Amino acid sequence: MFGLTKKDSTLMLVVFGLVMLAPFLLNPFPEGSGMAQFNAGYPDLMQRFVIFGIFAVGFNLLFGLTGYLSFGHAAFLGIGSYAAIWSMKLVTLNVIPGILVAIVVAGAFALVVGFVSLRRSGIYFSILTLAFAQMMFAMAYSVLTPITGGETGLQIKNTDTPLFGGPVDGSIGRANLFGYEMGNSMELAVGNHLFTFNLGYYIAGFFLLLAFYLSIRIFRSPFGMMLRAVKSNQQRMNYTGLTPKRYTLSAFVISGMYAGLAGGLMVAMDTQVGPERMFWTASGEVVIMTILGGAGTLMGPVLGAGMIKYMENIISKINKDILHEWFAFLPDGLEDVIVSLVYPFIGKGWHLTMGILFMLVVIFLPGGLVEGGQRIAKLFRRNKTADTQDATSRTPAE
Repeated sequence: MFGLTKKDSTLMLVVFGLVMLAPFLLNPFPEGSGMAQFNAGYPDLMQRFVIFGIFAVGFNLLFGLTGYLSFGHAAFLGIGSYAAIWSMKLVTLNVIPGILVAIVVAGAFALVVGFVSLRRSGIYFSILTLAFAQMMFAMAYSVLTPITGGETGLQIKNTDTPLFGGPVDGSIGRANLFGYEMGNSMELAVGNHLFTFNLGYYIAGFFLLLAFYLSIRIFRSPFGMMLRAVKSNQQRMNYTGLTPKRYTLSAFVISGMYAGLAGGLMVAMDTQVGPERMFWTASGEVVIMTILGGAGTLMGPVLGAGMIKYMENIISKINKDILHEWFAFLPDGLEDVIVSLVYPFIGKGWHLTMGILFMLVVIFLPGGLVEGGQRIAKLFRRNKTADTQDATSRTPAE
């Protein structure tokens, strides 16, 4: 299917199913129930799952295949966001041109940064990318204030007059797809469950599917094989007459374009941009997403992005009042003790839980969540094989 092997086609269909059915899968608990706190099927969070999944998939093409660890990838996310917002302010509020501009501008900037940074490897490369990202953050925060809006950032205003399709009554324009606003949603009530289908989410989901498909093709292509050779042994590549830098620079630019796509989608969903998207912590976040899910795997970055954004938006909102509701069945003294023990790991302390989880994955599951899933699947297959052999041994010979 579309040039994919049977195994890759199955994986693509799984991702397609997860994207299309996300409003159902992420809202498993009835509204108003004690467990509804863990529902994540609302548009803003679903959009974040998809957009940061694209960001992590692109980063994985560089880090997972070549082993080059960029600590400044958020710069391309921010560059793409600024390019998209200016496209909407000046040209049209239609999100497609804005997203395309974001990809092109981020790719061009990645070409410049990669050309300089890839003169070094290892930690020196990582520090160079971090330096570029922090310089861009500083420029966006203060030096380029007329272009970036400085600390307050940029957003669509009622004074903006794009060339095509701008508001004519002086109102604030809304990002749209051929007239349909990104915030348009439809709700479906089934019993005590409420499912929301958002236009912006499905547009972002379409780009995730496209980005995921392209990543599969890159992984399976001769170009992807060359990138793995870069990670394996650059010196041996040089002996064969191949130039590693040409391949690593191409991977760097492609990865930057993925980040630009994610930045453009962030603007399409929420038409405002701030310099904080380029800060070093945003770059560190995508590194953690990729390693947590499984660097060098196809599905891992998407899983890692989903887990971190879930913890950031769901686990962080659990407070002491909710904990007391959960443990109300316990005696008062014991209830207070349990709440005191659990509270440091949720709410504002969700970073502590994230750090512990990350350490456990790095120590016991170097392949990330994907490796964990493979181990569980292998365990089930082993048990099934053992049961089959045991049943065969008990069958009397004829």
